[in-house]
Amino acid sequence: MKTILIGTTNLGKLNDFKKLFEKEGIIVKSLQDYPEVIDVEETGDTFQANAILKAEAFSRKYNEIVIADDSGLAIDALHGRPGIYSARYAGEDKSDEANIQKVLKEMEGIPVEKRTATFICTLAVARPGKETIVFEGKCSGFITEEPKGNHGFGYDPIFYVPEKNKTMAELTTEEKNEISHRKRAMDKLKSEWESLF
Repeated sequence: MKTILIGTTNLGKLNDFKKLFEKEGIIVKSLQDYPEVIDVEETGDTFQANAILKAEAFSRKYNEIVIADDSGLAIDALHGRPGIYSARYAGEDKSDEANIQKVLKEMEGIPVEKRTATFICTLAVARPGKETIVFEGKCSGFITEEPKGNHGFGYDPIFYVPEKNKTMAELTTEEKNEISHRKRAMDKLKSEWESLF
């Protein structure tokens, strides 16, 4: 059986990966499956740089094929913020609710047509002794004026997806997996899947 280590402790992200890869007959492990987890400082200034930093560090440490992602929300009216700081936008404690409230406060008074935003996911696949490969997926939408929906995580409750006429948090897991930035990055990865092993 092929094994992939997903370089995350985020259960929301891990479940997204599991749903997509387990049906391929691939064993999906996370950092929680290892007794000693190293902390990788995300010092890059792009999603791609941070994804590569994490994937290569975990691959060296555990001698496994590792997929690490860096993803976040880029809002046009905020000049691309929160961007690479999406998880800690309102502070180091990584509170989804505080992050959402900070974005909504900064977006006050901005008209609907200027509330455009993009979810971006960069996947880095690090393999022992081989070159790291990078895949990127995007999902475009708008920032709502108030949170809606109870599914998903992160900024999902305030990210409106026009093609679904709902926020990301109002979508079922299956609906989200059809259009999410992570799914689109994974589709690109899966198209080159066999060459990774």
